[in-house]
Amino acid sequence: MLTRRLARWLDDRLGASRFARSALDKAFPDHWSFLLGEIAMYCFVVLVLTGTFLTFFFEASSKDVVYDGGFKPLVGTHMSAAYRSTVGLSFDVRAGLVMRQMHHWAALIFVAAIVCHLCRIFFTGAFRRPRELNWIIGLTMLVLALANGFTGYSMPDDLLSGTGLRIAYSIATSVPLAGPWLASLFFGGETIGGQTIGRLFIIHVLLIPVLIMGLLAAHLGVLWRQKHTQFPGRGRSEGNVVGARLWPTYAARSVGLFMLVIGVVAALGGLFQINPVWLYGPYEPASVTTAAQPDWYLGWTEGALRLMPAIHLRLLGYRVPELFFPGVLLPSLTFMLLYGWPFVEAKLTRDRAEHHLLDRPRDRPLRTALGIAALTFYVMLFAAGAQDIWAQHLNVEVTTVRDVFRVVVFVLPVGAAVFTWKLCRDLAGALPLDEYVKGGEPPAGPNELPVPDGGSEPSSVKELAKVGSAAAAAGVATGFVLGRRSSTKPRRGRRPGTP
Repeated sequence: MLTRRLARWLDDRLGASRFARSALDKAFPDHWSFLLGEIAMYCFVVLVLTGTFLTFFFEASSKDVVYDGGFKPLVGTHMSAAYRSTVGLSFDVRAGLVMRQMHHWAALIFVAAIVCHLCRIFFTGAFRRPRELNWIIGLTMLVLALANGFTGYSMPDDLLSGTGLRIAYSIATSVPLAGPWLASLFFGGETIGGQTIGRLFIIHVLLIPVLIMGLLAAHLGVLWRQKHTQFPGRGRSEGNVVGARLWPTYAARSVGLFMLVIGVVAALGGLFQINPVWLYGPYEPASVTTAAQPDWYLGWTEGALRLMPAIHLRLLGYRVPELFFPGVLLPSLTFMLLYGWPFVEAKLTRDRAEHHLLDRPRDRPLRTALGIAALTFYVMLFAAGAQDIWAQHLNVEVTTVRDVFRVVVFVLPVGAAVFTWKLCRDLAGALPLDEYVKGGEPPAGPNELPVPDGGSEPSSVKELAKVGSAAAAAGVATGFVLGRRSSTKPRRGRRPGTP
């Protein structure tokens, strides 16, 4: 009785029940592509949970120690405390290896889901007014995810991550005038040294995660405030949203997806080896790994560095190192263009109206062609980052592979753009947009009743929830049972294939 009175008293002053009723009736479109953002969000949750576990055992220090842990081939080896704690996590901490690998796999999927989500937004025109702000927020989260992935990848202080840090330090110092100062601020000195790992640790576990959490909250807040986008079809217009209500239909689906994400990441962490740092050995400045490849989301920068010819340029009396162009200028131009694209397209098309219905990519041949050309360009850069591996497998000279990629990286995107433009024109002519809106989509089912930003009648989603829960339980169990690895002889200089 007292609890009910207290609830009424609070509701009378806060109006929580009215907000709850309105929120639970909010409609969400039924299309698989809208789940890409949720996959990224749930991967971030997995990253936070597994990362919290890892922080209890990781020692962010460059102090020189002698290894005496469970991996016998490294016993007696001098290494940093960071590398020793990473190897200890893999062999001496219960569930440590599966947690490390779950964390790494979740990071790879997290960035991949963000990239796919942004591609969906780009090709369907979901960045147009009034959603320019959310496009900017999403791009910023991608930049932070890339930065956090690199810092986390670099903290173990093994030979492979040390090679990446040396490349990053060289890129930072290539910035004219401010380069040495920026490198000193980020790496803690004029060279990679005792303060580097500690600074990477603070950036990785505190600064960037807090920024991502804040941007994610802002992203969801803007999304909640604005009307959801949806694909055109029968019963759908700029003034309504056709889909499932938040409660209970969409909430159950979302929980099922969360369980699926946990299950898949746990299964990957337990069954598929990634970043076996004990095989690389500790970082030594005079050594470098062969066939060294970064994680997939930085492969395009690796390719750009390898393809860039030696250009000696002086600007205002200062020499601009050749690393500046592929390592700083290209990424900067890439994200500047992405940030400004909604405003550039609005100006070129003179379209200032609000849009809540999405475009079919075929109906925007120029935008689609430009997007495919850009994707092809960066995929070719990614492939060029493994030019030494291509040369080994094809039994040709590395210089030959490099010269071929220098041509392909520009020719293939143009060909892909022309082909895409022609394909879009042909497909768009096969079914005009007005016919598509009137009858191209199947009639709305019992879970797709057009309502003005309301929702639809809930449907049975017990099967999805059961499948998600079973996948999560099976994945976690498999990961923890099979997540530990037996000791093997370290083979420094070779890195098993990873994404």
